[in-house]
Amino acid sequence: MRQIFPVLVVLFLTGCGYEGAPLPPLANVPGRVTGLSSTQLGTRLIVQFSPPQLTTEGFPIKPPLELDVRIGPGTEPVDEGSWAPGAQRFPRGTISSGIAAYEMPVADWIGKQVVVGVRAIGSNGKSSGWAFTATPIVPAPETPSVLRAENTAAGIRLSWTGGGNEFRIFRRTGGNDFQPVAEVPRPPWTDAETQFGQQYTYVVRSFAKLPEAGGTGREAESELSAEVSLTPKDEFPPATPSGLRAAAAPQSVQLSWSANEEADLAGYRIYRGVEGGPVQRIAEVGIPAYSDANVEPAKTYRYTVSAVDRSGNESPPSGAVELQLQ
Repeated sequence: MRQIFPVLVVLFLTGCGYEGAPLPPLANVPGRVTGLSSTQLGTRLIVQFSPPQLTTEGFPIKPPLELDVRIGPGTEPVDEGSWAPGAQRFPRGTISSGIAAYEMPVADWIGKQVVVGVRAIGSNGKSSGWAFTATPIVPAPETPSVLRAENTAAGIRLSWTGGGNEFRIFRRTGGNDFQPVAEVPRPPWTDAETQFGQQYTYVVRSFAKLPEAGGTGREAESELSAEVSLTPKDEFPPATPSGLRAAAAPQSVQLSWSANEEADLAGYRIYRGVEGGPVQRIAEVGIPAYSDANVEPAKTYRYTVSAVDRSGNESPPSGAVELQLQ
């Protein structure tokens, strides 16, 4: 009988494919938050950032993940050891589309430079490093009030009341979101980029540039004003035609004038009075010229011209010209 035991031993010893020492356990430390920003909005400080999705080793973070958001006086660079124990925790925030948002009243911080710090803490109690942003807190910019919208020939004219040296105007059309359209030092402001028949909705806020300590380009903003909406209508007549001239011709009077330049011009209306009688409309034309063949010798004719747009708005009449036929 053959011996098979040594063969089995060899197979057992060579069957494992792993070589080397065992791998160390994963640390499972959350990565740092990214995109951290803080903005003073009226009497509130709004903090936004993206929570980490992976550990420092590149693996998905096991839920639950705690977000530690704090505020306290200080400047950058931040001494974590002295700042963190005295910093105040933010109330619970919200997360939408991967962005976390927290807010806190700033009445206790006005006139001070504050540091906002955020760190992530995993389910195992291990935390990421702190991410910091510093900003000075200023008295809340005044919220604009009594926002009005007026239909004018130049566009929608906005006016409002409220203190401030700089204002930002936002506009919404249809079902779209509000978009910034202008920054002005004071009211009023006219939106020349509008179309008749389209509804426009506006809000306004004031803002103030922050001191350099807060970083170049940083601002404090007021709350948004109440909304105002307007659908502009074409209620504005064209300009009055100018340069009206009348000349006698065989069995007619030839009229001409300078052309109007409005983009929505539809044409012109010609008015005539005979021998001092009332002026009546006698024709409508699309060009700045007209030949009146319904005339008689030895009579005096008086003419005026007006311009009309496609909405039916008519200009005031031009200056009159008179001509006595021989």
